[in-house]
Amino acid sequence: MFRLTIALIIAATCRAQSTNPLAGDPQAAETGRWTFRILCAPCHGIHAGGGRGPDLTRGNYSVGDRDQDLYGAIARGVPGSEMPAYGDRLNADAVWRLVSYVRSVARHDAETVPGDVAAGEKVFWGKGACGQCHRVGGKGSGIGPDLTRAGRQRSLKYLRSSVMTPDSDITPGYGTVKVVQKDGKTISGVERSIDNFSVQLMDLSGKYHSFVREDVISIARESRSLMPSYGTVFSESEMNDLLAYLLSLRGSR
Repeated sequence: MFRLTIALIIAATCRAQSTNPLAGDPQAAETGRWTFRILCAPCHGIHAGGGRGPDLTRGNYSVGDRDQDLYGAIARGVPGSEMPAYGDRLNADAVWRLVSYVRSVARHDAETVPGDVAAGEKVFWGKGACGQCHRVGGKGSGIGPDLTRAGRQRSLKYLRSSVMTPDSDITPGYGTVKVVQKDGKTISGVERSIDNFSVQLMDLSGKYHSFVREDVISIARESRSLMPSYGTVFSESEMNDLLAYLLSLRGSR
């Protein structure tokens, strides 16, 4: 009942207030910055430049670009994503201060890289074989993170790091788990579910596996990504082409 009441209050607030009542107040943005660092920086980066979560400095957002869209995303979360709801932890003014901070860091300029988008697309699907694990639109595999909106959600710095050093920041939900069976056979894959009694994973061929702990020798999470580093695979021009292609992926709202 309490959560239902909170949800009704949030919904009523969003209907009643479509623009930020604290817009233009520099102190609101500053206060929002400190709240952001506590709640949001672990995913969006200390300066909102992106990480596991989208780069918020780009000035355009998958949830919509209006004040009320940003408020709703913070208060109610974003269904189908890792973005949780904070409406039961923050009052309306605190949410609006976060909106003020996000607005204050927006650059509204597009990041660029000296690469060719068409050539990068060929590298992605060809030499890189990225489609074996990643999906773009309706093409590719769902083993790794969906890249359909990579250019809208990720910064150039984050994308480059993901391709060069994939172990440096593993996207939640895509960690590696290794299972050693009683016959000595080892199977590694992307974790789909794990608890005290069982584990489910998907290997790089896309095959789904499920194990009960008592039927195997060991189950262990590993601090590495199944994605290989492409730092020595691509030439500098191929890397720039690939990054240009990834930045071009905007998806649709």
